[in-house]
Amino acid sequence: MKKEEIHFDDWKRILLGNNPPEFLIEVFFRSLLILLFFLVIVRLLGKRMNGQLTLTEMAVMLTLGAIISPIMQLPDRGILLGVMVLVCALSFQRQLTRLDFKSKRVEEITQGKESLLIEDGVLQLEAMERARISKQQLFAVLRSHKIFNVNKVERLYIEACGLFSIYTAEDEKPGLSAFPDTDPEVHSLQPAAAPAVVACMNCGNTEQMEDQKTPCPVCQEVEWTQAVC
Repeated sequence: MKKEEIHFDDWKRILLGNNPPEFLIEVFFRSLLILLFFLVIVRLLGKRMNGQLTLTEMAVMLTLGAIISPIMQLPDRGILLGVMVLVCALSFQRQLTRLDFKSKRVEEITQGKESLLIEDGVLQLEAMERARISKQQLFAVLRSHKIFNVNKVERLYIEACGLFSIYTAEDEKPGLSAFPDTDPEVHSLQPAAAPAVVACMNCGNTEQMEDQKTPCPVCQEVEWTQAVC
């Protein structure tokens, strides 16, 4: 539209655009038909579309939203064109899923691989950097699973679909607290380990040492704090 055609009191343009009022009825039926067909497509895509999406599933879902929006609203777009594109998206996802099932290599390329973020109570800093997961995000995951001592975690994976899998040790071992530093009151509720048992604030490695100026043998940082039980 040209600048001189825009007026703030032009309520017909603001509410209906440049379409006649009768087009609202057509939009209603367009939306009804497309949404019904969209539900069929999502149902045929499988139960995974209702759960945690993988990379390809998320891409397909976003594409479906971009497909159905214009054909519901624009009078110059035919419904059959949108239906054809939806069918193409369905065929693409189904064929890709079949390839993932047959080839582990294709599955790793399209879906990604899991990453080990905590091993035997020690943060895997390089893996966290590759996965773009910060320490605070990881500690928030532990707290949500009622784990407040990092050393209690034997393995923590972030799966290819973004979910976290946590496996904990049966015995209690002193380690780095998962509580935030901004809440000193809750830290006082955690029982401290022996005075000589300290935890690296960078990677969570736990050592027994008197001299806290010694670098951590895992990450070489000199940031120690009292380990907790």
